[in-house]
Amino acid sequence: MISNLLIYMTLLFSCTPKSSPEANSFGLEINKSSSDVSVQDTTNNLKYTSGIRSILHDSKGNYWFGSHQEGVCIFNGESFTYFTIDDGLCDNQIRTIQEDQDGVIWFGTGNGVSSYNEGIINKYTTRNALTGLKTTIEGDWTLSDDDLWFNAGNKSGVCKFDGQVLSYLEFPIPGDGNTFNVYEVTGFSNGEKGNIWIATYAAVFGYDGTTFEIIDDKQLGYIEESEMLHVRSILEDSKGNLWIGNNGIGVLVKSADSITNFSRKHGLVQSNILRMGDTSIAGTLEHVFAITEDSDGHIWFGDRDTGAWIYDGKSMTNYTIDEKLKNKHVWEIYQDRNGELLFAMAGGGVYKFNGELFERKY
Repeated sequence: MISNLLIYMTLLFSCTPKSSPEANSFGLEINKSSSDVSVQDTTNNLKYTSGIRSILHDSKGNYWFGSHQEGVCIFNGESFTYFTIDDGLCDNQIRTIQEDQDGVIWFGTGNGVSSYNEGIINKYTTRNALTGLKTTIEGDWTLSDDDLWFNAGNKSGVCKFDGQVLSYLEFPIPGDGNTFNVYEVTGFSNGEKGNIWIATYAAVFGYDGTTFEIIDDKQLGYIEESEMLHVRSILEDSKGNLWIGNNGIGVLVKSADSITNFSRKHGLVQSNILRMGDTSIAGTLEHVFAITEDSDGHIWFGDRDTGAWIYDGKSMTNYTIDEKLKNKHVWEIYQDRNGELLFAMAGGGVYKFNGELFERKY
C-alpha cells in the first residue's frame, strides 16, 4: 500500500432539455446535453473564489456554505455572514456541515471539528494532536440515531459526536504511519438498516453496531495499480445498493454480495486510463466526488472533469452546469429541505437544477 502513495497524492488533486439519446457500445443510453442556455442569477452570489465544498439547509431555514479554502458562511435569506479561522474555526477548508438534535451546527474541516451555537464557535483539532476529544479504542464503537460523523484529519479513524461527547475512534486497520494516510476519511453514508458506511482513500468501512465490513483492493481482487481504489464519495441508496465513487476508476456499485464497476460496464471509463490525475475526456465518469439520490430515486453523480450525471435506472444524462466555469468539478450535490437540488462547484458558486436547466442561485 505504501508503494502507491505517490499515485494517491497525484490524484488528490452540459444545460438544455435533453437531446435524443444514443446507445454506446454497451447498450446504455447516454443522453448528451447541449450548452447554449445562459445560466440565470437569481440572488446575490457568494464571494468565495476557491470553490464551494459543502452545503447545509438547517432547521431554521438558513443555508450554510463551506468553502474549499476560505471558511464557512451562513445565508439567512437576506445577507451572507462569513466565518474563518480568525473567528475560531479549526481550518478554512470545510468538508462537511451538519446539524445536531439541539440545533448546533457542526463543521468537519481539514484540521478537526468545529461547532457553532448562537454565535459561539468551539474547535477540536486533529492534525497534530487530538485536542479536546475523547480517544476511544475499537471496542468502544457504538451506533445511535443521534450520531454525527466527521473526518479525523490524517488519522486512521473517525470523529463521532453522539449527542453528548465528541470522540475519536480508530479503524480496525492501522494507518501506515506516513503523513499522508491512505485511510483518511473522504465521505460517509447512513445505511437503510441503521449502519454507517465510511469511505477512505484506500478502503470502505461498513459498521452495523457490532461488526465491520471492509471493502478494499484485496477483497476486490485488484492487483493492477490502474484499477486500485481511490474513494472520494459514497452512498447507500433507498434500495440498499452501495455506490462507491472513485478518483480515477469511476463508480463501483455493490448489490447484495456482488460488486461491479458501473462506469466500466457502461463504457464510461477510458480503456487506457493511467490514473495519474490527467483530465478525463468528455463522456466519461471517472473522477466521482459526489453521489446523491433525489426524491424520485434517481442517482446523481458529480464528476471532477465532466460535470453532473443522472442515472434513472435505465439511461444516463450528462450535464455541463455552466459553460462559463473553467472548472467543471462538482464538489457536492445536495437536496435541501424544499426538495431542490443544489450543486456546489469547485469553480465557484452554487447552482439549482429546476428539472430542465441550471440556475446560479448563490
